[in-house]
Amino acid sequence: MLFRSALTWFLSCGLLANAMAGNVEVRVSGIKGARGKVNVAVCDKERFLKQCGYSASAPAGDGETIVTLKDVPAGAYAVLAYQDANDNDRLDRNPLGMPSERYGFSREARGKFGPPTFEKAAIEVGEALTVAPVKLR
Repeated sequence: MLFRSALTWFLSCGLLANAMAGNVEVRVSGIKGARGKVNVAVCDKERFLKQCGYSASAPAGDGETIVTLKDVPAGAYAVLAYQDANDNDRLDRNPLGMPSERYGFSREARGKFGPPTFEKAAIEVGEALTVAPVKLR
């Protein structure tokens, strides 16, 4: 009986976790010219600045582009975005290793000598639509 109750509890937790996923609407501003596309990644702390768990892209619109990621589980995430102006699917860098394409993070997070920390960029995603503005620089 106890085993059956525990099994039911674990299964219901799994179902609740799936039910607690929401959509993230990333509103990317600061786009210069309608060239290329806007790539967006939504990362948990473990995957921040690595291979993020959720990503999408949309054609770059002059000024602002909206990219929506569906079924992101509830939790803390950082949003990264960049304008891939030459459409080569990577953030280009200059000879010093600094990004040469426009990029930004959620909460307008910035680092002093490199990218911001996860904590500076983190937003909470819940069941309802989460809007995450990102301004490219």
